[in-house]
Amino acid sequence: MKVALSIFSCLLVLFFVSGTIAQSTRPQPKTGEKANKRPVEPAATPTPLPVDVPISDDKITVDDGEIIKVTTQLVSVPVRVMDKRGRFIGGLTKENFKVTEDGKDQEIGLFSNEHEPFTVALVLDMSYSTTFKISEIQNAAIAFIDQLRPNDKVMVISFDEEVHVLCDATNDRQTIYRAIKSTKIATGTSLYEAVALVMNKKLRSIQGRKAIILFSDGVDTTSRQSTYNDNVSDSMELDALIYVVRYDTFADVQKMKNGSIIKKPPPMQIPGQDNGGILGTITQSGGLGTPSGAGTSVEEYEKAKEYLGQLAFRTGGRLYEATTLTNLADAYSKIASELREFYSLGYYPKEDRTAGKKTSIKVKVDREGVVVRTRDGYIVPKKTKISGSGSR
Repeated sequence: MKVALSIFSCLLVLFFVSGTIAQSTRPQPKTGEKANKRPVEPAATPTPLPVDVPISDDKITVDDGEIIKVTTQLVSVPVRVMDKRGRFIGGLTKENFKVTEDGKDQEIGLFSNEHEPFTVALVLDMSYSTTFKISEIQNAAIAFIDQLRPNDKVMVISFDEEVHVLCDATNDRQTIYRAIKSTKIATGTSLYEAVALVMNKKLRSIQGRKAIILFSDGVDTTSRQSTYNDNVSDSMELDALIYVVRYDTFADVQKMKNGSIIKKPPPMQIPGQDNGGILGTITQSGGLGTPSGAGTSVEEYEKAKEYLGQLAFRTGGRLYEATTLTNLADAYSKIASELREFYSLGYYPKEDRTAGKKTSIKVKVDREGVVVRTRDGYIVPKKTKISGSGSR
């Protein structure tokens, strides 16, 4: 019995030794082949950047909690040059321009002439308070599109209480026409949220010359996440023009509020006929689709006009008043003409800038007796410090 146990023990030892030798001499997997599974130490989890820090191709480092972009940020400046009679001066080159930021000369790195295409965001107010009929709004907008150049791209956005992206940027005219014709009048006015969407999500990532054409009375009643100040601040960070076609609805709104204008839609919609116009259903109790009757006071209308003026002024655009169908069409025609008369300058600032601080921009042209219209400055995006070209 003892002899049998000894033999069995020896066999076990030999089996263990041979297995160990075989394991040590087994060929290891080549690169790309699946290796044997075995427990590994978990990799250290990197510290995430704050959620509101924009992710881009720029190198971002964290130093004592401060976010620093190592590469520079291109600043784009739309510029219109006119003679004393207001006529556009074309044919200029990069060498004709001089740009300063906070009094310091900047080197123009990118230049686009007046022949480069535009990307246009057409933003239409579809609230009940609008003065014009839906067919008038649509026809004027389509006439505006027809005056743009074939290579210009257009996105169409409408808003009431909700914001509707009817088509993204395209130069397919039939797609644009269908988007415009699909607009509908509804309750509420989320103007601030519509403008925020266009500036921060639709246009900011688009390269080249771009503009927002905003059709509205400027009164907001239903925005929940965006504000007047948010929009004005964001416009200072955006390298796009904002043109405003403003119509004054105050008198009509007061009549509607007091119940002196009562419009009810017909029982059925008849193609080719006027089916109740723009006002839709207004009840005896008044109101504009908002329970509290918000957006009807003198103060709100004064604030609205100031808001629209700030958007246009801060970006180098212009505000046009539209009180009749004739000057509505005229405003669109002038805007289309001006969009063909802009140069675009781009430079990388030489100096470090402080986040949230407004910088002053001056553009000069080496021609006598000309008028230069452009934005007067911009704001460095929040929570970032942009290094100058010396650190590139």
